[in-house]
Amino acid sequence: MSTSHPPTGLSGLTEQDIANYLCLSPAFFERQAELLSTIRLTSPHSQRTVSLHERQMEMLREKIKGLERKIMEMIRHGQENTHISDKLHRWTRRLMLCSDVSQLPHVLVKELMREFLVPQAVVRVWAVDDAFANEAFAQKVSADTQAFASSLTLPYCGLNSGLEATQWLPDSANMASVAMLALRHESCAQAYGLLVLGSPDPTRFAADMGVEFLMRIAEVASAGLARLLPAFEVA
Repeated sequence: MSTSHPPTGLSGLTEQDIANYLCLSPAFFERQAELLSTIRLTSPHSQRTVSLHERQMEMLREKIKGLERKIMEMIRHGQENTHISDKLHRWTRRLMLCSDVSQLPHVLVKELMREFLVPQAVVRVWAVDDAFANEAFAQKVSADTQAFASSLTLPYCGLNSGLEATQWLPDSANMASVAMLALRHESCAQAYGLLVLGSPDPTRFAADMGVEFLMRIAEVASAGLARLLPAFEVA
């Protein structure tokens, strides 16, 4: 068993010195082959002592098990991402198949809730074309909320703090967590709309969650709903 003190007669020599010597002198164990069979170590899985060979095998088995767990976790994450990608594909396809522009916000929200099991969702678009001015999705939005949407560089996720936009949800009082996605043209810093998602589960839209797929949703929604704006704004 190793010790933190140098062997008798080797004053000043540390364990690290010995370890360095062995690493730099691989032929040592060829010259001292009998050591491999005589060195005994304590097994971490029992109180019995085992040979150096057995201990090395135990360490290798533990390492292999750790690698197997990591591989299984990577496979699981890959399957989950594929599943979400399939949902995003179906949702995008349904938006593209919607020929009635005035129904786009309704289809977007309905299919988003269905595909991703989002309990509640709502979208608002401001500065729409006059043809859609009386639609529910074009209701007046305060300047503060418009400015808030424009300030979002990433989707906002967190607890429902009662912001104006969260009150658009049908049952906002019971939505514990929310996600807010700004709608904008790629080349424009100003947002032209806001998509709000809500859930009674406080952990559904956590502040520390990954937002990669929410960003994809925002990009697709922005591209689709841009058809509601005056022609000169989408040119």
